[in-house]
Order: sequence, then C-alpha cells, then structure tokens
Amino acid sequence: MTGTPTGTPLPRLAPGSTIGMLGAGQLGRMTALAAARLGYKTHVYAPDAADSPAAQVSAAATVADWDDLEALERFARSVDVVTLEWENVPVATAEHLRRFTNLNPGPNVLSVAQDRIAEKSFVNQLGIATAPWRTASSAEEVARAVAEIGPRCVLKSTRLGYDGKGQARLDSGSDPVTAWTGIGGGKPGVEGIVEGFVTFACEVSVIVARGADGAMVAYPAVENRHKDGILDVTIAPAAPEKVSAETAAEADRIARRIAEALDLVGVLAVEMFVTADGRVLVNEMAPRPHNSGHWTMDACATDQFEQLVRAVCGLPLGSVERVADAEMTNLIGDDVLRWPDLLAEPGARLHLYGKAEARPGRKMGHVNRLFPRR
Repeated sequence: MTGTPTGTPLPRLAPGSTIGMLGAGQLGRMTALAAARLGYKTHVYAPDAADSPAAQVSAAATVADWDDLEALERFARSVDVVTLEWENVPVATAEHLRRFTNLNPGPNVLSVAQDRIAEKSFVNQLGIATAPWRTASSAEEVARAVAEIGPRCVLKSTRLGYDGKGQARLDSGSDPVTAWTGIGGGKPGVEGIVEGFVTFACEVSVIVARGADGAMVAYPAVENRHKDGILDVTIAPAAPEKVSAETAAEADRIARRIAEALDLVGVLAVEMFVTADGRVLVNEMAPRPHNSGHWTMDACATDQFEQLVRAVCGLPLGSVERVADAEMTNLIGDDVLRWPDLLAEPGARLHLYGKAEARPGRKMGHVNRLFPRR
C-alpha cells in the first residue's frame, strides 16, 4: 500500500486537529506555519527536533530515534494524521506508524523515492525517459559502467545524497577507485548508480499536489539554476524562450503521471532536464515540499506547504493561480548576513529558517522577488 488508496476518503480534519510531522527542518517549519494559518497544530518528531526550525513554530516536539517503537507509538496516538518533510525516514518507521494513524505519503512511496535505483526503475517502467544509468557496487563496476555509457558520467550514492553530496563526476580518465571511495563505497549498505552525463538546455521542476480522491493540481514548470551542486535560483515560470509551452506541458504530464502511479497523497516535486531539442528527462523526485517551490509562498493563491496540509487533512486542494511571476534566491551560509539589506529592499520577501549557525552549504533562508505576470 503506497498511502491512502485512491478513492478512499480521508477524514476531513477540523481546525484544532494536530498534524504529526516527520523531520524538523525548514520544510517542516514552513508547513507548520501554513497549518497554523488554517487552525491546525503541528507535532514534530525527529532525532534532532530540539530547537530545530520546525520545532520553534510547532505546538510540540518529540526528540527520539527513528527506531524507538514506543516513542513512535506515543507520537502517533497524540496526533490526528502524520506527514513528512524528509523522504529518507526509514520505511520501517513509516510502516510502524501506519499501525496507529493515517500516514501520507506512505511507506511504498518512500521506498521508491529514497533509493535512486528504485526511483529510476519506477520512472522507466512508466515509459518516462531518464539519463542512461547502471548500478555499481564496486570500483570495477563503476569502471564498466563508464565504459558502457560514458565518456562523461556522474557516480551517486543510491541513498541520502543531496545538494551535491555523495556524488562524483567521472570521465574516461577518472580513477574509479577514488570515485567509489569518495561516495562512501565499501562501507556497509552503500550502493552506487552511474548516470550518463546529460547536456541540457536547462533544468526544470514541477510540483504537483494530489488528494486521496485522486484530484490533482500542479504549479507551472520553473527553471532551476544551481551553484556548487546546490539550488541557487528558481525562476517561475520558466521563460518561454527556454521552455516552450509544449515542453512545459510535457513536464506537467510527467509529474502528474508519476504522482498518480505512486498513488500519492501529498505533494510531489519532480526535477527534470530539458535537452536542446526539447526532450524532457526525469532526474529526481521528492514526495514533499521542495526548495524549487518556495516561490509559491508569495506568488500563488495557495502555496505548496498549504497544499500538503490540505491533501493530508482531507481538504479540497487550493488554487494554484499565479498572482505574479517570481524569482526565488536561496540564502546559503553567510548569504544570510545580508538580511538587513534584503529587508530594506522594496518588494523583497524574506524568509529565514531560524537556524542559529551559518555554515558553508547550509540553507539559512530564501528571498522571493515578484514581477508582473508575463
């Protein structure tokens, strides 16, 4: 079972109900704030929940390990529904919680989204294209994969890598042993995937929300620009000179198809490459709110965080009407020190995450800038 099966009505939770949140980072924080606007309380569960971004704005927080079955049961019995802000919650944790309360997205969604091999296989079985890829469980298999799909490739750990972590670029002259050990190869449980390098015109993403009744809404395709492996800027919507109406429609179709096939209840972000000839290739997916959807907080009738709340609380999905075009810029590390200037900038919408310490590569906040609709 991937979640609440399509067509199975979720109980419509009245204001005053409590949403359980697995994970305690900034996505949980912004979801808790959206929930509060609708009159809901949030109870956060995570091993590092104390004084976390989400806990700072939530009614309650449980600090316990993912395998603490007694703490999980107490948490589940204290809330009315559970959702997540992080797709790497252990599947066993999700399965245990499902014994006591509704959890969406469900364990099978997590099992697909948290493993790159399962993810690529799932997408390809739907007839949706990705970059060519091979599995790799040793340096020798890395070398063989590069020989088969090279000359340029990217080696990634199958689990937990994000924002450029757990990745190594490869070409015919690269040392496969160095690359393999660099992503943690040889450690217990570490597997790898080698993906052929894609020459793309731009990177885009589509965020789709889906209810238990199968109703779906999707935000327009946006362009994502990265720096040092981390999302830097999102442009919403993607400019038509880069992403044609036909290509944007195909990206939308792909995201909706994946959400439907997963039987998702919640929010799904699908990141894609657009090639020079307009082909759309799926790169990754995340069954939660996404960094590339932060622009919706100021530019849409209903933002991605409220959509998640609506979906898991059995409410009608909100309008995704865009009231403005937008550009979202992440504040990474010491970028956050610019907060006084950003507050003084006319029209800039500053969102800070409550993190005490700025570190290189750490997302500290973001700023949205709005423009008249094209």
